[in-house]
Amino acid sequence: MGYEAFKVMHLLGLVLLLGNVTVTSIWKLYADRTRDPRIIAFAQRLVTVTDWFFTFWGIVLLVAGGYGAAWVAGIDPFGAGWLVWSQVQFAVAGVMWLGLLVPIQIRQARLARGIAETGRVPDEYWALSRRWIIWGLVATLPLVGATWTMVAKS
Repeated sequence: MGYEAFKVMHLLGLVLLLGNVTVTSIWKLYADRTRDPRIIAFAQRLVTVTDWFFTFWGIVLLVAGGYGAAWVAGIDPFGAGWLVWSQVQFAVAGVMWLGLLVPIQIRQARLARGIAETGRVPDEYWALSRRWIIWGLVATLPLVGATWTMVAKS
């Protein structure tokens, strides 16, 4: 596979990852605002589904494409400051997602099953939802920073 193919893979991964985390947070926020238990349960289920379809595979394509492009081009991914800084920002976002957001999502997914059955949204769900939105925004900032660093190569 050539450099251009790896670069396209890398960019497609970026689009899938950033696109999904952005769009998912917006439609989940709007679903929560309806306060309709059926809509909330459905939206929460889709958060999990889209994370597997788009976020997970976006990360795989982003990483494989980036390291593949560097390998084919003979670039040390740990040699240039802009590459190192981009990877650090990506890792910081990953730690926040895995350490904070995924556990919240798992708990919300479990609560959503109960919401669908009982037709009632518990207070715990609302507290978790606020934390998920806030930390989701915070964890997206390093992804945007890494994108900027890669484009600007500074």
